[in-house]
Amino acid sequence: MRNLFRNPISLILLLVMAVYATRGGSFSNPFTWLTDLIFRIPGLLIGITIHEFAHAKASDMLGDPTPRSQGRLTLNPIRHFDLIGLISLMFIGFGWGKPVQVSPQYYKNIRRDSFIVDVAGVVTNFIAAILFAGLTVFLNYVMGFGMNEWLFSALSGIVLINLSLMIFNLLPIPPLDGFNMVTEIFNLRRYDFWYKLYNYGFPILMVFIMLGITSRVMSPILRSLYYGLFDIWGMIIY
Repeated sequence: MRNLFRNPISLILLLVMAVYATRGGSFSNPFTWLTDLIFRIPGLLIGITIHEFAHAKASDMLGDPTPRSQGRLTLNPIRHFDLIGLISLMFIGFGWGKPVQVSPQYYKNIRRDSFIVDVAGVVTNFIAAILFAGLTVFLNYVMGFGMNEWLFSALSGIVLINLSLMIFNLLPIPPLDGFNMVTEIFNLRRYDFWYKLYNYGFPILMVFIMLGITSRVMSPILRSLYYGLFDIWGMIIY
């Protein structure tokens, strides 16, 4: 994500997405848009922060001093948010956090440890989704199934966003974690096509988003996991 402005194609596509969001009626009702954004903010703050922190912590535990030296071993959201990525996320619905820089040469087993670092973010998002789903169900039970609608929207939003971040980042498209995992599993860096694919990964990802390919892949998985978590917690608590 950090190479966005080095690739003019990516910048052009981002501008196209902004125009599309505007003309598509995303802001036709400013009050609704602002309300939805407010309810998304807790999920975004938590989801992106713990995702990037998990990458940093995993790399640090594997012997890499880089994340610690750059101040990324913190749960302070400010250290993990990219300003352009955050603005894009708020107004377009697609954004990114500040990528954690790692130095794989410090790892004892580069491919294995790189995979662990890559998977740490999505695992942490999944754990957060599980915990907040449980908290939502528990509070609803304690309140006699009369939870405040705003509180439910905020908590369920945290679950939804963390699941969305997990599924999205598992897509095998550069520069997402899923592509990096596949790279380590099959040692793809030994092939020349990997470098070409990685360089154009961000524009490819944006085209997939604009064409609705990512949403068609993610939506059924997201629905199943979202409702599945609440159903499981409901059976446990009720």
